[in-house]
Amino acid sequence: MEEALPRVKQNYLANIVAAVAAFLIEAGWYSYFQQEWLSGLGRTRAWMSATGVNPALQYGAALLAAFFMATAISCVVQIAGPQTLLRGIRAGILLWLGFVVTAFATEFVFEVRSWQFFGITIGVWLVSMIVMGAIVGAWRRTRLA
Repeated sequence: MEEALPRVKQNYLANIVAAVAAFLIEAGWYSYFQQEWLSGLGRTRAWMSATGVNPALQYGAALLAAFFMATAISCVVQIAGPQTLLRGIRAGILLWLGFVVTAFATEFVFEVRSWQFFGITIGVWLVSMIVMGAIVGAWRRTRLA
């Protein structure tokens, strides 16, 4: 007989806090590595300024994506067993390794990008996903359906 999966209950406040934390990590990370990241893209600061893309759209998309990522990490944490800080960190690392590293590795090898650029790009997601996992894993109170 098939075993039923545990019911997943999202704590949207925890997911929002985790998303904001990831967003702030990304902001700091890309501010610190901006020149190397732009070089890896073959772009300049002037090019970025001249694109005419609305920064509110960019930041909004990044924050929304982080929220969905935090929600997915929360689901995996709860399905894997009791919700704990350590389980959240492990889920963040495992999801990063299984999806982020593999997806970017495939993309970067075909795009012939540098190892430095690869490290900058996947590194921010490792740190962000560990932090998001820790937040949603540890934050069990006031869970909402």
